[in-house]
Amino acid sequence: MLFPASCLARGLAIGLALLPLGTRGAETNWLDVESRIQYGYYTEDPRSLAKVMELLAPSDSESASKSYYAGLANYRLTQLMVSKDRSRAKETAEACVHSLDGALKINKDFADALALQSACLDVLAALDAWRTPFAASKSGKQIEKARHLAPRNPRVLLLDAVAVYDQPKGSAADTDRALNGFKKATAAFEAERQETEHAPGWGAAEAYVYLGRCYLDRGATLEARDALERALLIAPEFAEARRLMAKITTG
Repeated sequence: MLFPASCLARGLAIGLALLPLGTRGAETNWLDVESRIQYGYYTEDPRSLAKVMELLAPSDSESASKSYYAGLANYRLTQLMVSKDRSRAKETAEACVHSLDGALKINKDFADALALQSACLDVLAALDAWRTPFAASKSGKQIEKARHLAPRNPRVLLLDAVAVYDQPKGSAADTDRALNGFKKATAAFEAERQETEHAPGWGAAEAYVYLGRCYLDRGATLEARDALERALLIAPEFAEARRLMAKITTG
């Protein structure tokens, strides 16, 4: 598959993002931090994510952004570990929730943090049965508040749809709800990509991958391929998108 020149530029940006935090100035560039986290997730490299988390460890100078990205790094590591090391996944999910508590203590109306904490709580509920009632209840409250605060925020829409998709498969209505949720999320990401770049800004590639999964679940191969191609245009290094695409192309 050929990718446009914009992807090469994005690759250079990721390369810069792999430099130590603070290399290009006294103030942290959170988009660079985000790129490091996303690159580690896309390439399924737990060690690089662990290094980012070391740099985001608590210190005397805390901020909502720092705590948010510590939560995102832990969330990504949880996603990579959940099928390999459930004990470590539980630890990183708990760390995600704790980090986002810090972000929300500073900014209680931080919609991105509310939605991400909801996602981490959902994972924690699945990993730790005795905590399920509390985690599930808090997760629902956090995503509901995020939807109220930022109904068009693409990451809020994405994580809301992920929660529906990851539930035990239920009725056709639930399946349709997840599909429609990812359609809304991808549309919101396309609108956001027309704006000035800002942080947080992650999620477009993931939204297209989930949309592709929904289509594959329905046997809609052409639609799934289109969604996955869009994901790979945004993040050519996205290993999960490549695996799903290979599944389609090899039959």
